[in-house]
Formats: sequence, structure tokens, C-alpha cells
Amino acid sequence: MEQALFERIYASVVNREPTYDGIYYTAVRTTRIVCRPSCRARTPKAENVEFYTSLEKAVRAGFRPCKRCRPEEGGTLRPDAVLAARADAVMEARLAEKLTLAKLAEELAVSPFHLQRTYKRVAGCSPAARLDQLRSDKACGLLARTDMPVAEIGRAAGFKGASHFAAWFTRKNGLSPTEYRNQIKGGKAHEQNHE
Repeated sequence: MEQALFERIYASVVNREPTYDGIYYTAVRTTRIVCRPSCRARTPKAENVEFYTSLEKAVRAGFRPCKRCRPEEGGTLRPDAVLAARADAVMEARLAEKLTLAKLAEELAVSPFHLQRTYKRVAGCSPAARLDQLRSDKACGLLARTDMPVAEIGRAAGFKGASHFAAWFTRKNGLSPTEYRNQIKGGKAHEQNHE
């Protein structure tokens, strides 16, 4: 491997960046462990590192997969993507609760700063923006498919008061919850009349 390429990949290891995840594997001669370049384990010294283009080659050379970053599970951004997916699962399961970044981070056993930064890198938006979208999707779905009272839908989407929910929904969708429901259900009735 040419020195310039080695240095670029090693820089991604030092910075724990996922740029080369799934493209190269970091084998550490002193521990006989192979990791993803973005592994959160202690950074190995450059002179102890060898890069492989496949996990199989590293294993054949006598290295065993890291238990922390699990390079055998494949996929780019794997450890970070797992964290983002776990955050999504918690948010989806607890939409009706007041879920702050601090609470979400505590649930996932990471710092709020790490969660915010990692989630944004993987998902392209903050956890708060994702939670807002999940709440909107849930409210729109319930308004379109059920006859639940608006206040109840607001509670299911994480709002204590009907007026707070209505103001948020109107800001987000350009229609009040009732107008949205009438438009969707009216549109469906209109479509059925023309079948």
C-alpha cells in the first residue's frame, strides 16, 4: 500500500471517521484484532497497523474481529448506524412521552453531544427534527385513518394540550388537524364517487 493512502486511512482511524468503513479493515498487530477504521476503541499506533481490503484476508492472516465495532456485520457507518437505528426505535416507541435529547441519550447510554453529532451524521438531521417528523407522521396517519378526537391524537403524538397540538400541527402542515382530516377524508370520498 502506498504511503499517502496509508496515511489517509490512518487519519480516518485517528479521527474515528466512517469514510473507509467496509472498504478497508484495520488490523492491529499487537492485539491481533481487526476493526473498522471508525472503531471507538483506543487508537493503535501507526507502526502496529496493517490495512486489509477484506475482512476475510485479515482473518486468514490471523486477526480476529473486534467485539466492539463488529466488522463482520458489514455495512458502512455500522456502529454509528446502529446507534441511530436504536435512537429511532426509542423515539417511535415513546412518541407520546416528553422525550428530550438528554433522556434519549441516557436511554442509549451515550452523551447527548455524541448522540446529536452521530445521529446528524448518519440521518442527516437532528434527533429533535426526526422526532418532530415522527410525531407529524403519526398525527397525519391517525387523522386520515381514524375517527379519534383531535385531542386524543395530539396526546398519542406527544402533546399534553389540544391547543398546543393544533398550533404545532398547523405550523408544520399548513392546515389545522380538522382541516387536514376533512381534506383527506373529503378527497377519499371524492375519489370513491368517481370510481
